[in-house]
Amino acid sequence: MIYDASLDELLQRVWDGSRINQAEALRLYRLPLEELGALADRRRQLIKREAFDGRGNEIVTYIVDRNVNYTNVCNVYCKFCAFYRVEGDDDAYVISFEEMDRKIEETVALGGTQILMQGGHHPKLSLQWYLDLLAHIKGKFPQVNIHGFSPSEFIHFREVFQLPLEEIISQFVKAGLGSIPGGGGEILVDRVRKRISPLKAMSDDWLSVMDAAHRLGLASTATMMFGHVETVEDRIEHLERVRAQQDKSKGFTAFISWTFQAEHTKLRAPTVGAHEYLRTQALSRIYLDNVPNIQSSWVTQGQEIGQVALKFGANDLGSIMIEENVVSQAGATFRMGVADMQRLIRDLGYEPRQRDNWYRLVNGTPGA
Repeated sequence: MIYDASLDELLQRVWDGSRINQAEALRLYRLPLEELGALADRRRQLIKREAFDGRGNEIVTYIVDRNVNYTNVCNVYCKFCAFYRVEGDDDAYVISFEEMDRKIEETVALGGTQILMQGGHHPKLSLQWYLDLLAHIKGKFPQVNIHGFSPSEFIHFREVFQLPLEEIISQFVKAGLGSIPGGGGEILVDRVRKRISPLKAMSDDWLSVMDAAHRLGLASTATMMFGHVETVEDRIEHLERVRAQQDKSKGFTAFISWTFQAEHTKLRAPTVGAHEYLRTQALSRIYLDNVPNIQSSWVTQGQEIGQVALKFGANDLGSIMIEENVVSQAGATFRMGVADMQRLIRDLGYEPRQRDNWYRLVNGTPGA
């Protein structure tokens, strides 16, 4: 075996917390999985060095919220999506305010602090419909954060309502919107996006929404859906674009990656398994040195791999997912309750703590 001094130097810099570039990320990606995981765990420790409870135990967080899809009508026809319907389909729907109330009441009763509200790109819903929905929710449930509307939805709103992004987001915030999820990120490489979702927002559009939201003071998450037609280099380019945006606007609270789920979709691509998921998440923890939190994606990987991911750079187990309709339509059917989350976290020697969208602990203690 030939000694590689340059690799040793790179590994030491990663261990010490230094920033890496895209070529170095590709070298790290090729490491043995356990070695890459150890580096990611080290970076988690460096970034979350203050995340301890009063007894010296490291904190791992989770959130109690509910995914609410306000409509499944969509006119962008993404090949990887099994959830969307067209207007004439028998099972096409737009949620009623009464149904929304019922879902949020159930969420609050389970200790929930947030709804994650997203939908299809409905061609006929008006701006006032969205503003009325937000105002209705915030008026009836002021304690619940509305984490809603992905960047691709806002690009759709811009085209349909013929208004600047900043004005639309501002009106949504005044009506009750609290933060923006990172849905629709897929891979931030236009060559890939044109293959899997040619009618959806391109990379610069996605980033422009996040930039506008951050300038208006809204927090958001960033995501990556991988394991389809992209290359490893494409994944690293995606991470670079997220990191560059975070350097600029500092509004991403967390990064979440998950693997493409193929069942019932039109996208014909080889899916990847748990090893590839863990490898990619670990690399994201190392590369995204300016994003404070990494969520484990147990919803697509299952409880066991979701737990293992806490040793591959993740410091958060995500949501208990009271309701989830999109990836489940594509074949992911895992479910978990608060007791399950707490057990998985404690079994690794961490202290489970519920958080809100901004990673503040729900009992008022400063967040991890």
